[in-house]
Amino acid sequence: MSLFRSGTRIDARNSRSSSRRGSAIIEFSLIFPWYVFLFVGAFDSGFFAYGLIATQNAARAAAVYCSSSTSAAIDAATACTYAADQLRGMPNIGSSYSAGCSGAPLTVTAALLNSSSGSLSADGNPATKVTVTYVTPQLIPIPGVFPGQLTISRSVQIRTGS
Repeated sequence: MSLFRSGTRIDARNSRSSSRRGSAIIEFSLIFPWYVFLFVGAFDSGFFAYGLIATQNAARAAAVYCSSSTSAAIDAATACTYAADQLRGMPNIGSSYSAGCSGAPLTVTAALLNSSSGSLSADGNPATKVTVTYVTPQLIPIPGVFPGQLTISRSVQIRTGS
């Protein structure tokens, strides 16, 4: 079937296919923001999971150092070095982190747990307790949708050597 309009021939099939293309663009423009939110949510969730794992590994590495002796059990400065080394892959730590471990984004504390300090380990033997607190950067700022910055704190107790 063909139609004539002011001397030109318009095919009814071409008219229908161009109409379908227009509706596909409209459908895509309505669905696209949902895909963006889905991608951003998956990306942020993966980043926060990586931050949780890296903070746990940093606390473990610092506690292993602090458990080597009772004098090293309270050495928070060296424990900070071990923790920062484990967190080098995080965006606000980087390879040249030298800001120390007394404030954001990284805080490391080390304590000796024995009978003279008033607190004991779980089994009553001398131990060291290392706490690493890491504050993630805000990746994609969408208010009300994603948490923004996440503060992660992990503690590890290991029995100390003599």
